[in-house]
Amino acid sequence: MPELTPHPNAGRRPLPVVVPQQGGALVPAAAVTPSSLLAELRQAEHPGEEETNLLDYWRMLVKRKWTVLAAALLVTLFGLVDTLLTVPMYRATSTIQIEGEQLNVVNMEGVTPGESSGDNQFYETQYQLLRSRSLAERVATTLQLGSDTAVVGPGQPSPWRRLFGSLFGAGKSSAPDKASAAKAVDDRAHASTVQDGLTVDPVRSSRLVRLHFDSPDPAFAARVVNAVGEAYISTNLERRFGASSYAKGYLEDRLAQLKLKLEESEKQLVEFAQREEILSIDNEAIANQDVVSLNGAVSEAQRARFQAEARWRQIEALGTAVLPHDMLEQSMVRSLQERRNALRATYQEKLRVYKPEYPEMRQLRAQLDEVDQQIAIEAGNIKKTVKAQYDAAVTLEQMLREQLAKVKADTLDLQKRSIDYKFLQREVATNRELYDGLLQRYKEIGVAGGVTSNNISVVDNAQVPRSPFEPNISRNLMKALLIGLFLGVLLALLLEYLDDTIKTPEDIEKRLHLVHLGVVPKLGKELSPHQASLDLRSGFAEAYRSVRTALQFSTESGVPSTLVVTSTVPGEGKTTTAKTLARNFAMLGKRVLLIDADLRNPSLHRAFDLDNSLGLSNCLSGAAKPGQCIHRVEEAGISVMLSGPLPPNPAELLAGPRMISLLTQAAERFDQIVIDAPPVLGLADAPILSNLAKGTLLVVESGRARIGAGQAAIKRLLGARARLLGAVLTKFDSRSSGYGYGYGGYGYESYQYYGYGGAPKKLAGRR
Repeated sequence: MPELTPHPNAGRRPLPVVVPQQGGALVPAAAVTPSSLLAELRQAEHPGEEETNLLDYWRMLVKRKWTVLAAALLVTLFGLVDTLLTVPMYRATSTIQIEGEQLNVVNMEGVTPGESSGDNQFYETQYQLLRSRSLAERVATTLQLGSDTAVVGPGQPSPWRRLFGSLFGAGKSSAPDKASAAKAVDDRAHASTVQDGLTVDPVRSSRLVRLHFDSPDPAFAARVVNAVGEAYISTNLERRFGASSYAKGYLEDRLAQLKLKLEESEKQLVEFAQREEILSIDNEAIANQDVVSLNGAVSEAQRARFQAEARWRQIEALGTAVLPHDMLEQSMVRSLQERRNALRATYQEKLRVYKPEYPEMRQLRAQLDEVDQQIAIEAGNIKKTVKAQYDAAVTLEQMLREQLAKVKADTLDLQKRSIDYKFLQREVATNRELYDGLLQRYKEIGVAGGVTSNNISVVDNAQVPRSPFEPNISRNLMKALLIGLFLGVLLALLLEYLDDTIKTPEDIEKRLHLVHLGVVPKLGKELSPHQASLDLRSGFAEAYRSVRTALQFSTESGVPSTLVVTSTVPGEGKTTTAKTLARNFAMLGKRVLLIDADLRNPSLHRAFDLDNSLGLSNCLSGAAKPGQCIHRVEEAGISVMLSGPLPPNPAELLAGPRMISLLTQAAERFDQIVIDAPPVLGLADAPILSNLAKGTLLVVESGRARIGAGQAAIKRLLGARARLLGAVLTKFDSRSSGYGYGYGGYGYESYQYYGYGGAPKKLAGRR
């Protein structure tokens, strides 16, 4: 047994490895518990929306590049065949001008339609008229297409239909059959042919319209498109003249009806006026004027009566002794009062000399009495005059009121009798106005109907095309190539998303939530793993040395003394990994024991060309001692315990106490024990061994191991309380995986360039 040599990194504290945690964070492996990792695996079974960048899509497309190229090539080939089998079509083009505003020789608004040149509805209507079936039927009738059915139109059988028809005998017809088919084609079929081949192409920002017609016969195409323009112009003119004729006939009928109606309404008006004795409707206006005049007269009489009554009441209140000032001025009372005042003054003056009985005094007194009597008589006359004026004002007011009432009654009666008269009169006026208006419009249409100009003209007639319009080989191939690339990309992405295998180290971290301890490249068919591991400069050997280095930092104490190497399913490279790691550990000067614990399908005896008659199964069954089952492989510098004869109950042997005793004894004699365990799924051996060992390494084959299988294997190992250190991705093809040159940014590009001794050849020029 070799002596244990010190490790080169003895006394140094190894760095802890980190593993991904939920949310993308990385934590040390020592902090990961089976329960937390199980929770992460359950969440990974139902992932939410993951961020996928453009680089991921690019890698998918690079990986599936042959799928994309095959789809593009297939569709392009299909397009080429379709193009070559397509019947050449010729396109004839004519140009017409459509004016929205037509010339009106007589400026009569509304007689002829005058659309604006910017009226989109007008132009869209004209385009639809060009595509109409009635125009196509007119063209078919004009050209007598019944004799040209062999050369008409784009409605030719598809190339694939002709191809299949020729293969299966369909579509074969004799000359009599074609002749009978041509006779069976009716005008509607010919119109459909014209419609199918015609294309209306308005020229932007102009009043020009290009008419295209496609046909296998270039002369026929030119003839049809020219006939379409001529038929459209003729139809437009006929429609305009037809509209004028229809309007003229319609107005004639309406004029005759309105004339009869006008005569009838006038007759009813005259009969009603005679029956109701209404001379004119103006009588009502005269009556209304009388009412207004009488109302004014009554108001004036009432005002005069108020004044006379006020004067009379004033005189009655004052009496005859005192008269109003204005009455005194207008009567003899004022002069009589002045005379009385003069006589009284004389009487008072002579009374100083004479006694009242003196004759002269008596004479003066008699004069005073006579003047007073005259004043009283004059005042009575004035009072009678005022009373007479008052009575006259009252009488006049009463008479005016009576006359006003009579005039009002007559006016109301006239108005009542004039209601029907006015209705009949309005009906007569309305009928006369309608009749005059229609008569005027009838005369205008008669003048303008024959002078309307055509607003459509042919700018360029179609010429017979010299080269086919379709098929365009370059354009069709370009379309087919683009469609093929698009379909290829879709197919590649679909296959990629349907592929649920673990392909990259990111899949190990994101899907399995384990740290990837290394990536082992895929070897070519001419190179075996044993040959690649012997070449220390190869990328294969360097990858496993990188795994060994990662295992040294997997725990705080370095590489676990007992390491189980297992995989999800057989054939993922676990035996190669266990053997290569054991050899790499031996290179460090360690005493290494490699145990083939796969008691169902062992392979280490073939790898080292050893006799497998004595091994692990003999030790576990008690048939041999451990020292008798260990083989020394000097070439690799390791000790190997083979599986031995295959037992009928491998799980019971591995779970027994002798396995624990074996590992305990081996740990005392060896520095490193590497166990090549069976696959996890379907067997109980790997979980049992993982529980006994201090560390477990899971080997995952790139592009083969499925995500669900990997998660199930990890759950089984965690259920057995295994200490998972991480996973190794084997058989990784960076080019087919879409990761470009080298190992796609994982720190392994140097495998392609660097060796041991001498400058790297391929590194020149790289920075």
